Amino acid sequence: MSPQIILASASPRRSELLKQIGVRHSIMAVDIDETPLPSEAPAAYVERVAAEKSALCLAMTGAALPVLAADTSVICDGRILGKPDDLQHAIEMLSHLSGRSHQVYSAVSLRGAEHWQALSISEVRFRPLSHQEIVAYWQTGEPHDKAGAYAIQGLASVFIEAMSGSFSGVMGLPLFETAQLLSRAGIDIIQ
Repeated sequence: MSPQIILASASPRRSELLKQIGVRHSIMAVDIDETPLPSEAPAAYVERVAAEKSALCLAMTGAALPVLAADTSVICDGRILGKPDDLQHAIEMLSHLSGRSHQVYSAVSLRGAEHWQALSISEVRFRPLSHQEIVAYWQTGEPHDKAGAYAIQGLASVFIEAMSGSFSGVMGLPLFETAQLLSRAGIDIIQ
């Protein structure tokens, strides 16, 4: 069967989440500058980045199919924690998250004839982490390309003391919000 949408992401997690809800898609990763603007609020940041990804992908494909893009960031004390540069950066991030709560903002942008956006905000609480645990976790390779230096669906699940909000949103694509946007564009999930 032919794809219903184009996913503007190379993330295997986002692709798997779309498959989970039966959305047929092709993949076209786009590369944009994801540097936060000076004094940019976390919600504005993830919404802007998701919108820029979907706009670029739509321009590249010539509007053959609707384009879905997303952006996810870990926020602690109002600070956007991106992907770690190296072990030391990961240690700083995970030590900052250790024993406390943080938010995960996940924005979704869908472009076709119109542009729709949605935002999911989840709250995640880590148990206290030791320096040795953080280093051992880094050595698994899992946190290398993850916002906040962790993957909730992977080994870091043992760090999560509590969570409220969207599990799939923390993974990188909030399925409730995504399904709502797809429905607005006339793409049915459950047929």
